[in-house]
Amino acid sequence: MSEKNSYQNTIQTSLIRLKNYINEEIIGQDVLVERMLIGLLADGHILVEGAPGLAKTRAINVLSKGIQGDFHRVQFTPDLLPADLTGTEIYRPQQGTFEFQKGPLFHNLILADEINRSPAKVQSALLEAMAERQITVGKATYILPKLFMVMATQNPIEQEGTYPLPEAQLDRFLLHIKVDYPKPEHEKSILHLARTEARYETSKKDNQFEPLSQETLFEARKEVLDIYLSDNLEDYLLQIILATRNPGAYGADLARWLQYGASPRASIALDRCARAKAWLGQWEFVGPEDIQEMAYDVLRHRLILSYEAEAEGITTDHVIKELISRIAVP
Repeated sequence: MSEKNSYQNTIQTSLIRLKNYINEEIIGQDVLVERMLIGLLADGHILVEGAPGLAKTRAINVLSKGIQGDFHRVQFTPDLLPADLTGTEIYRPQQGTFEFQKGPLFHNLILADEINRSPAKVQSALLEAMAERQITVGKATYILPKLFMVMATQNPIEQEGTYPLPEAQLDRFLLHIKVDYPKPEHEKSILHLARTEARYETSKKDNQFEPLSQETLFEARKEVLDIYLSDNLEDYLLQIILATRNPGAYGADLARWLQYGASPRASIALDRCARAKAWLGQWEFVGPEDIQEMAYDVLRHRLILSYEAEAEGITTDHVIKELISRIAVP
């Protein structure tokens, strides 16, 4: 890439301050923090997968404190009902009328904790909110806030009593992020942070950081869309997506591993996420490495592997790596 932009505008500076603030509170999860901000900048939802105790819940909680918006956590369980998300109409005997009581989905940031523990009827209610930014209760339709992001979590270890997410819902997630254990040096810093917070009950940094306004975030989204992407790299981006639908052109092994490729939503998601990553890195244009790096999170949940691939222990990440290695960079 060429040299970084010599100037930083106010909006970029605000987002970088937000990123630094979250990194101080969420130690050793730089990729998760960056991807959450990319999700915000690209106006999409994120699915986070990782073992318990890796700060997934804490991450979006800290993010909500850094933005002028409200946050709500929903613990998904087998007995959860759609009305527990959307809200319901309550009868007021004094007036003899029904009044709609809004549910958790009317908040700006939603944590859907262990999303795969609830059945299909709950997932369908969440799907409408994610896809259409609205919910329907009875004959009435209600519009959700302009700033609306769902961060869903999944536990990859325990699968008993879970419901696999349907492909249609998975496709609505902008990114699928995998969270791993922190490095030893980071875990030591986590111990220090935990002791400090236990001593003072709340983090002093919360009072020092000025939350980012929603207007600033919306302006940042416009700037992200203006980041330059050359025609050659746009073709390269599309070639990666199209290769998932025609893997045989890149090797018999890929054709044997891939059953279904990515939808056009993947093209849109990769375009917006690559631009957001370049913008956060304070670059003037999108580079091939931005596309390659974001391809994993964009495609990970959109590719359906064959039985042969699963039997051989092939993962979607391995397939994506092979595709990228076989497609020439312009």
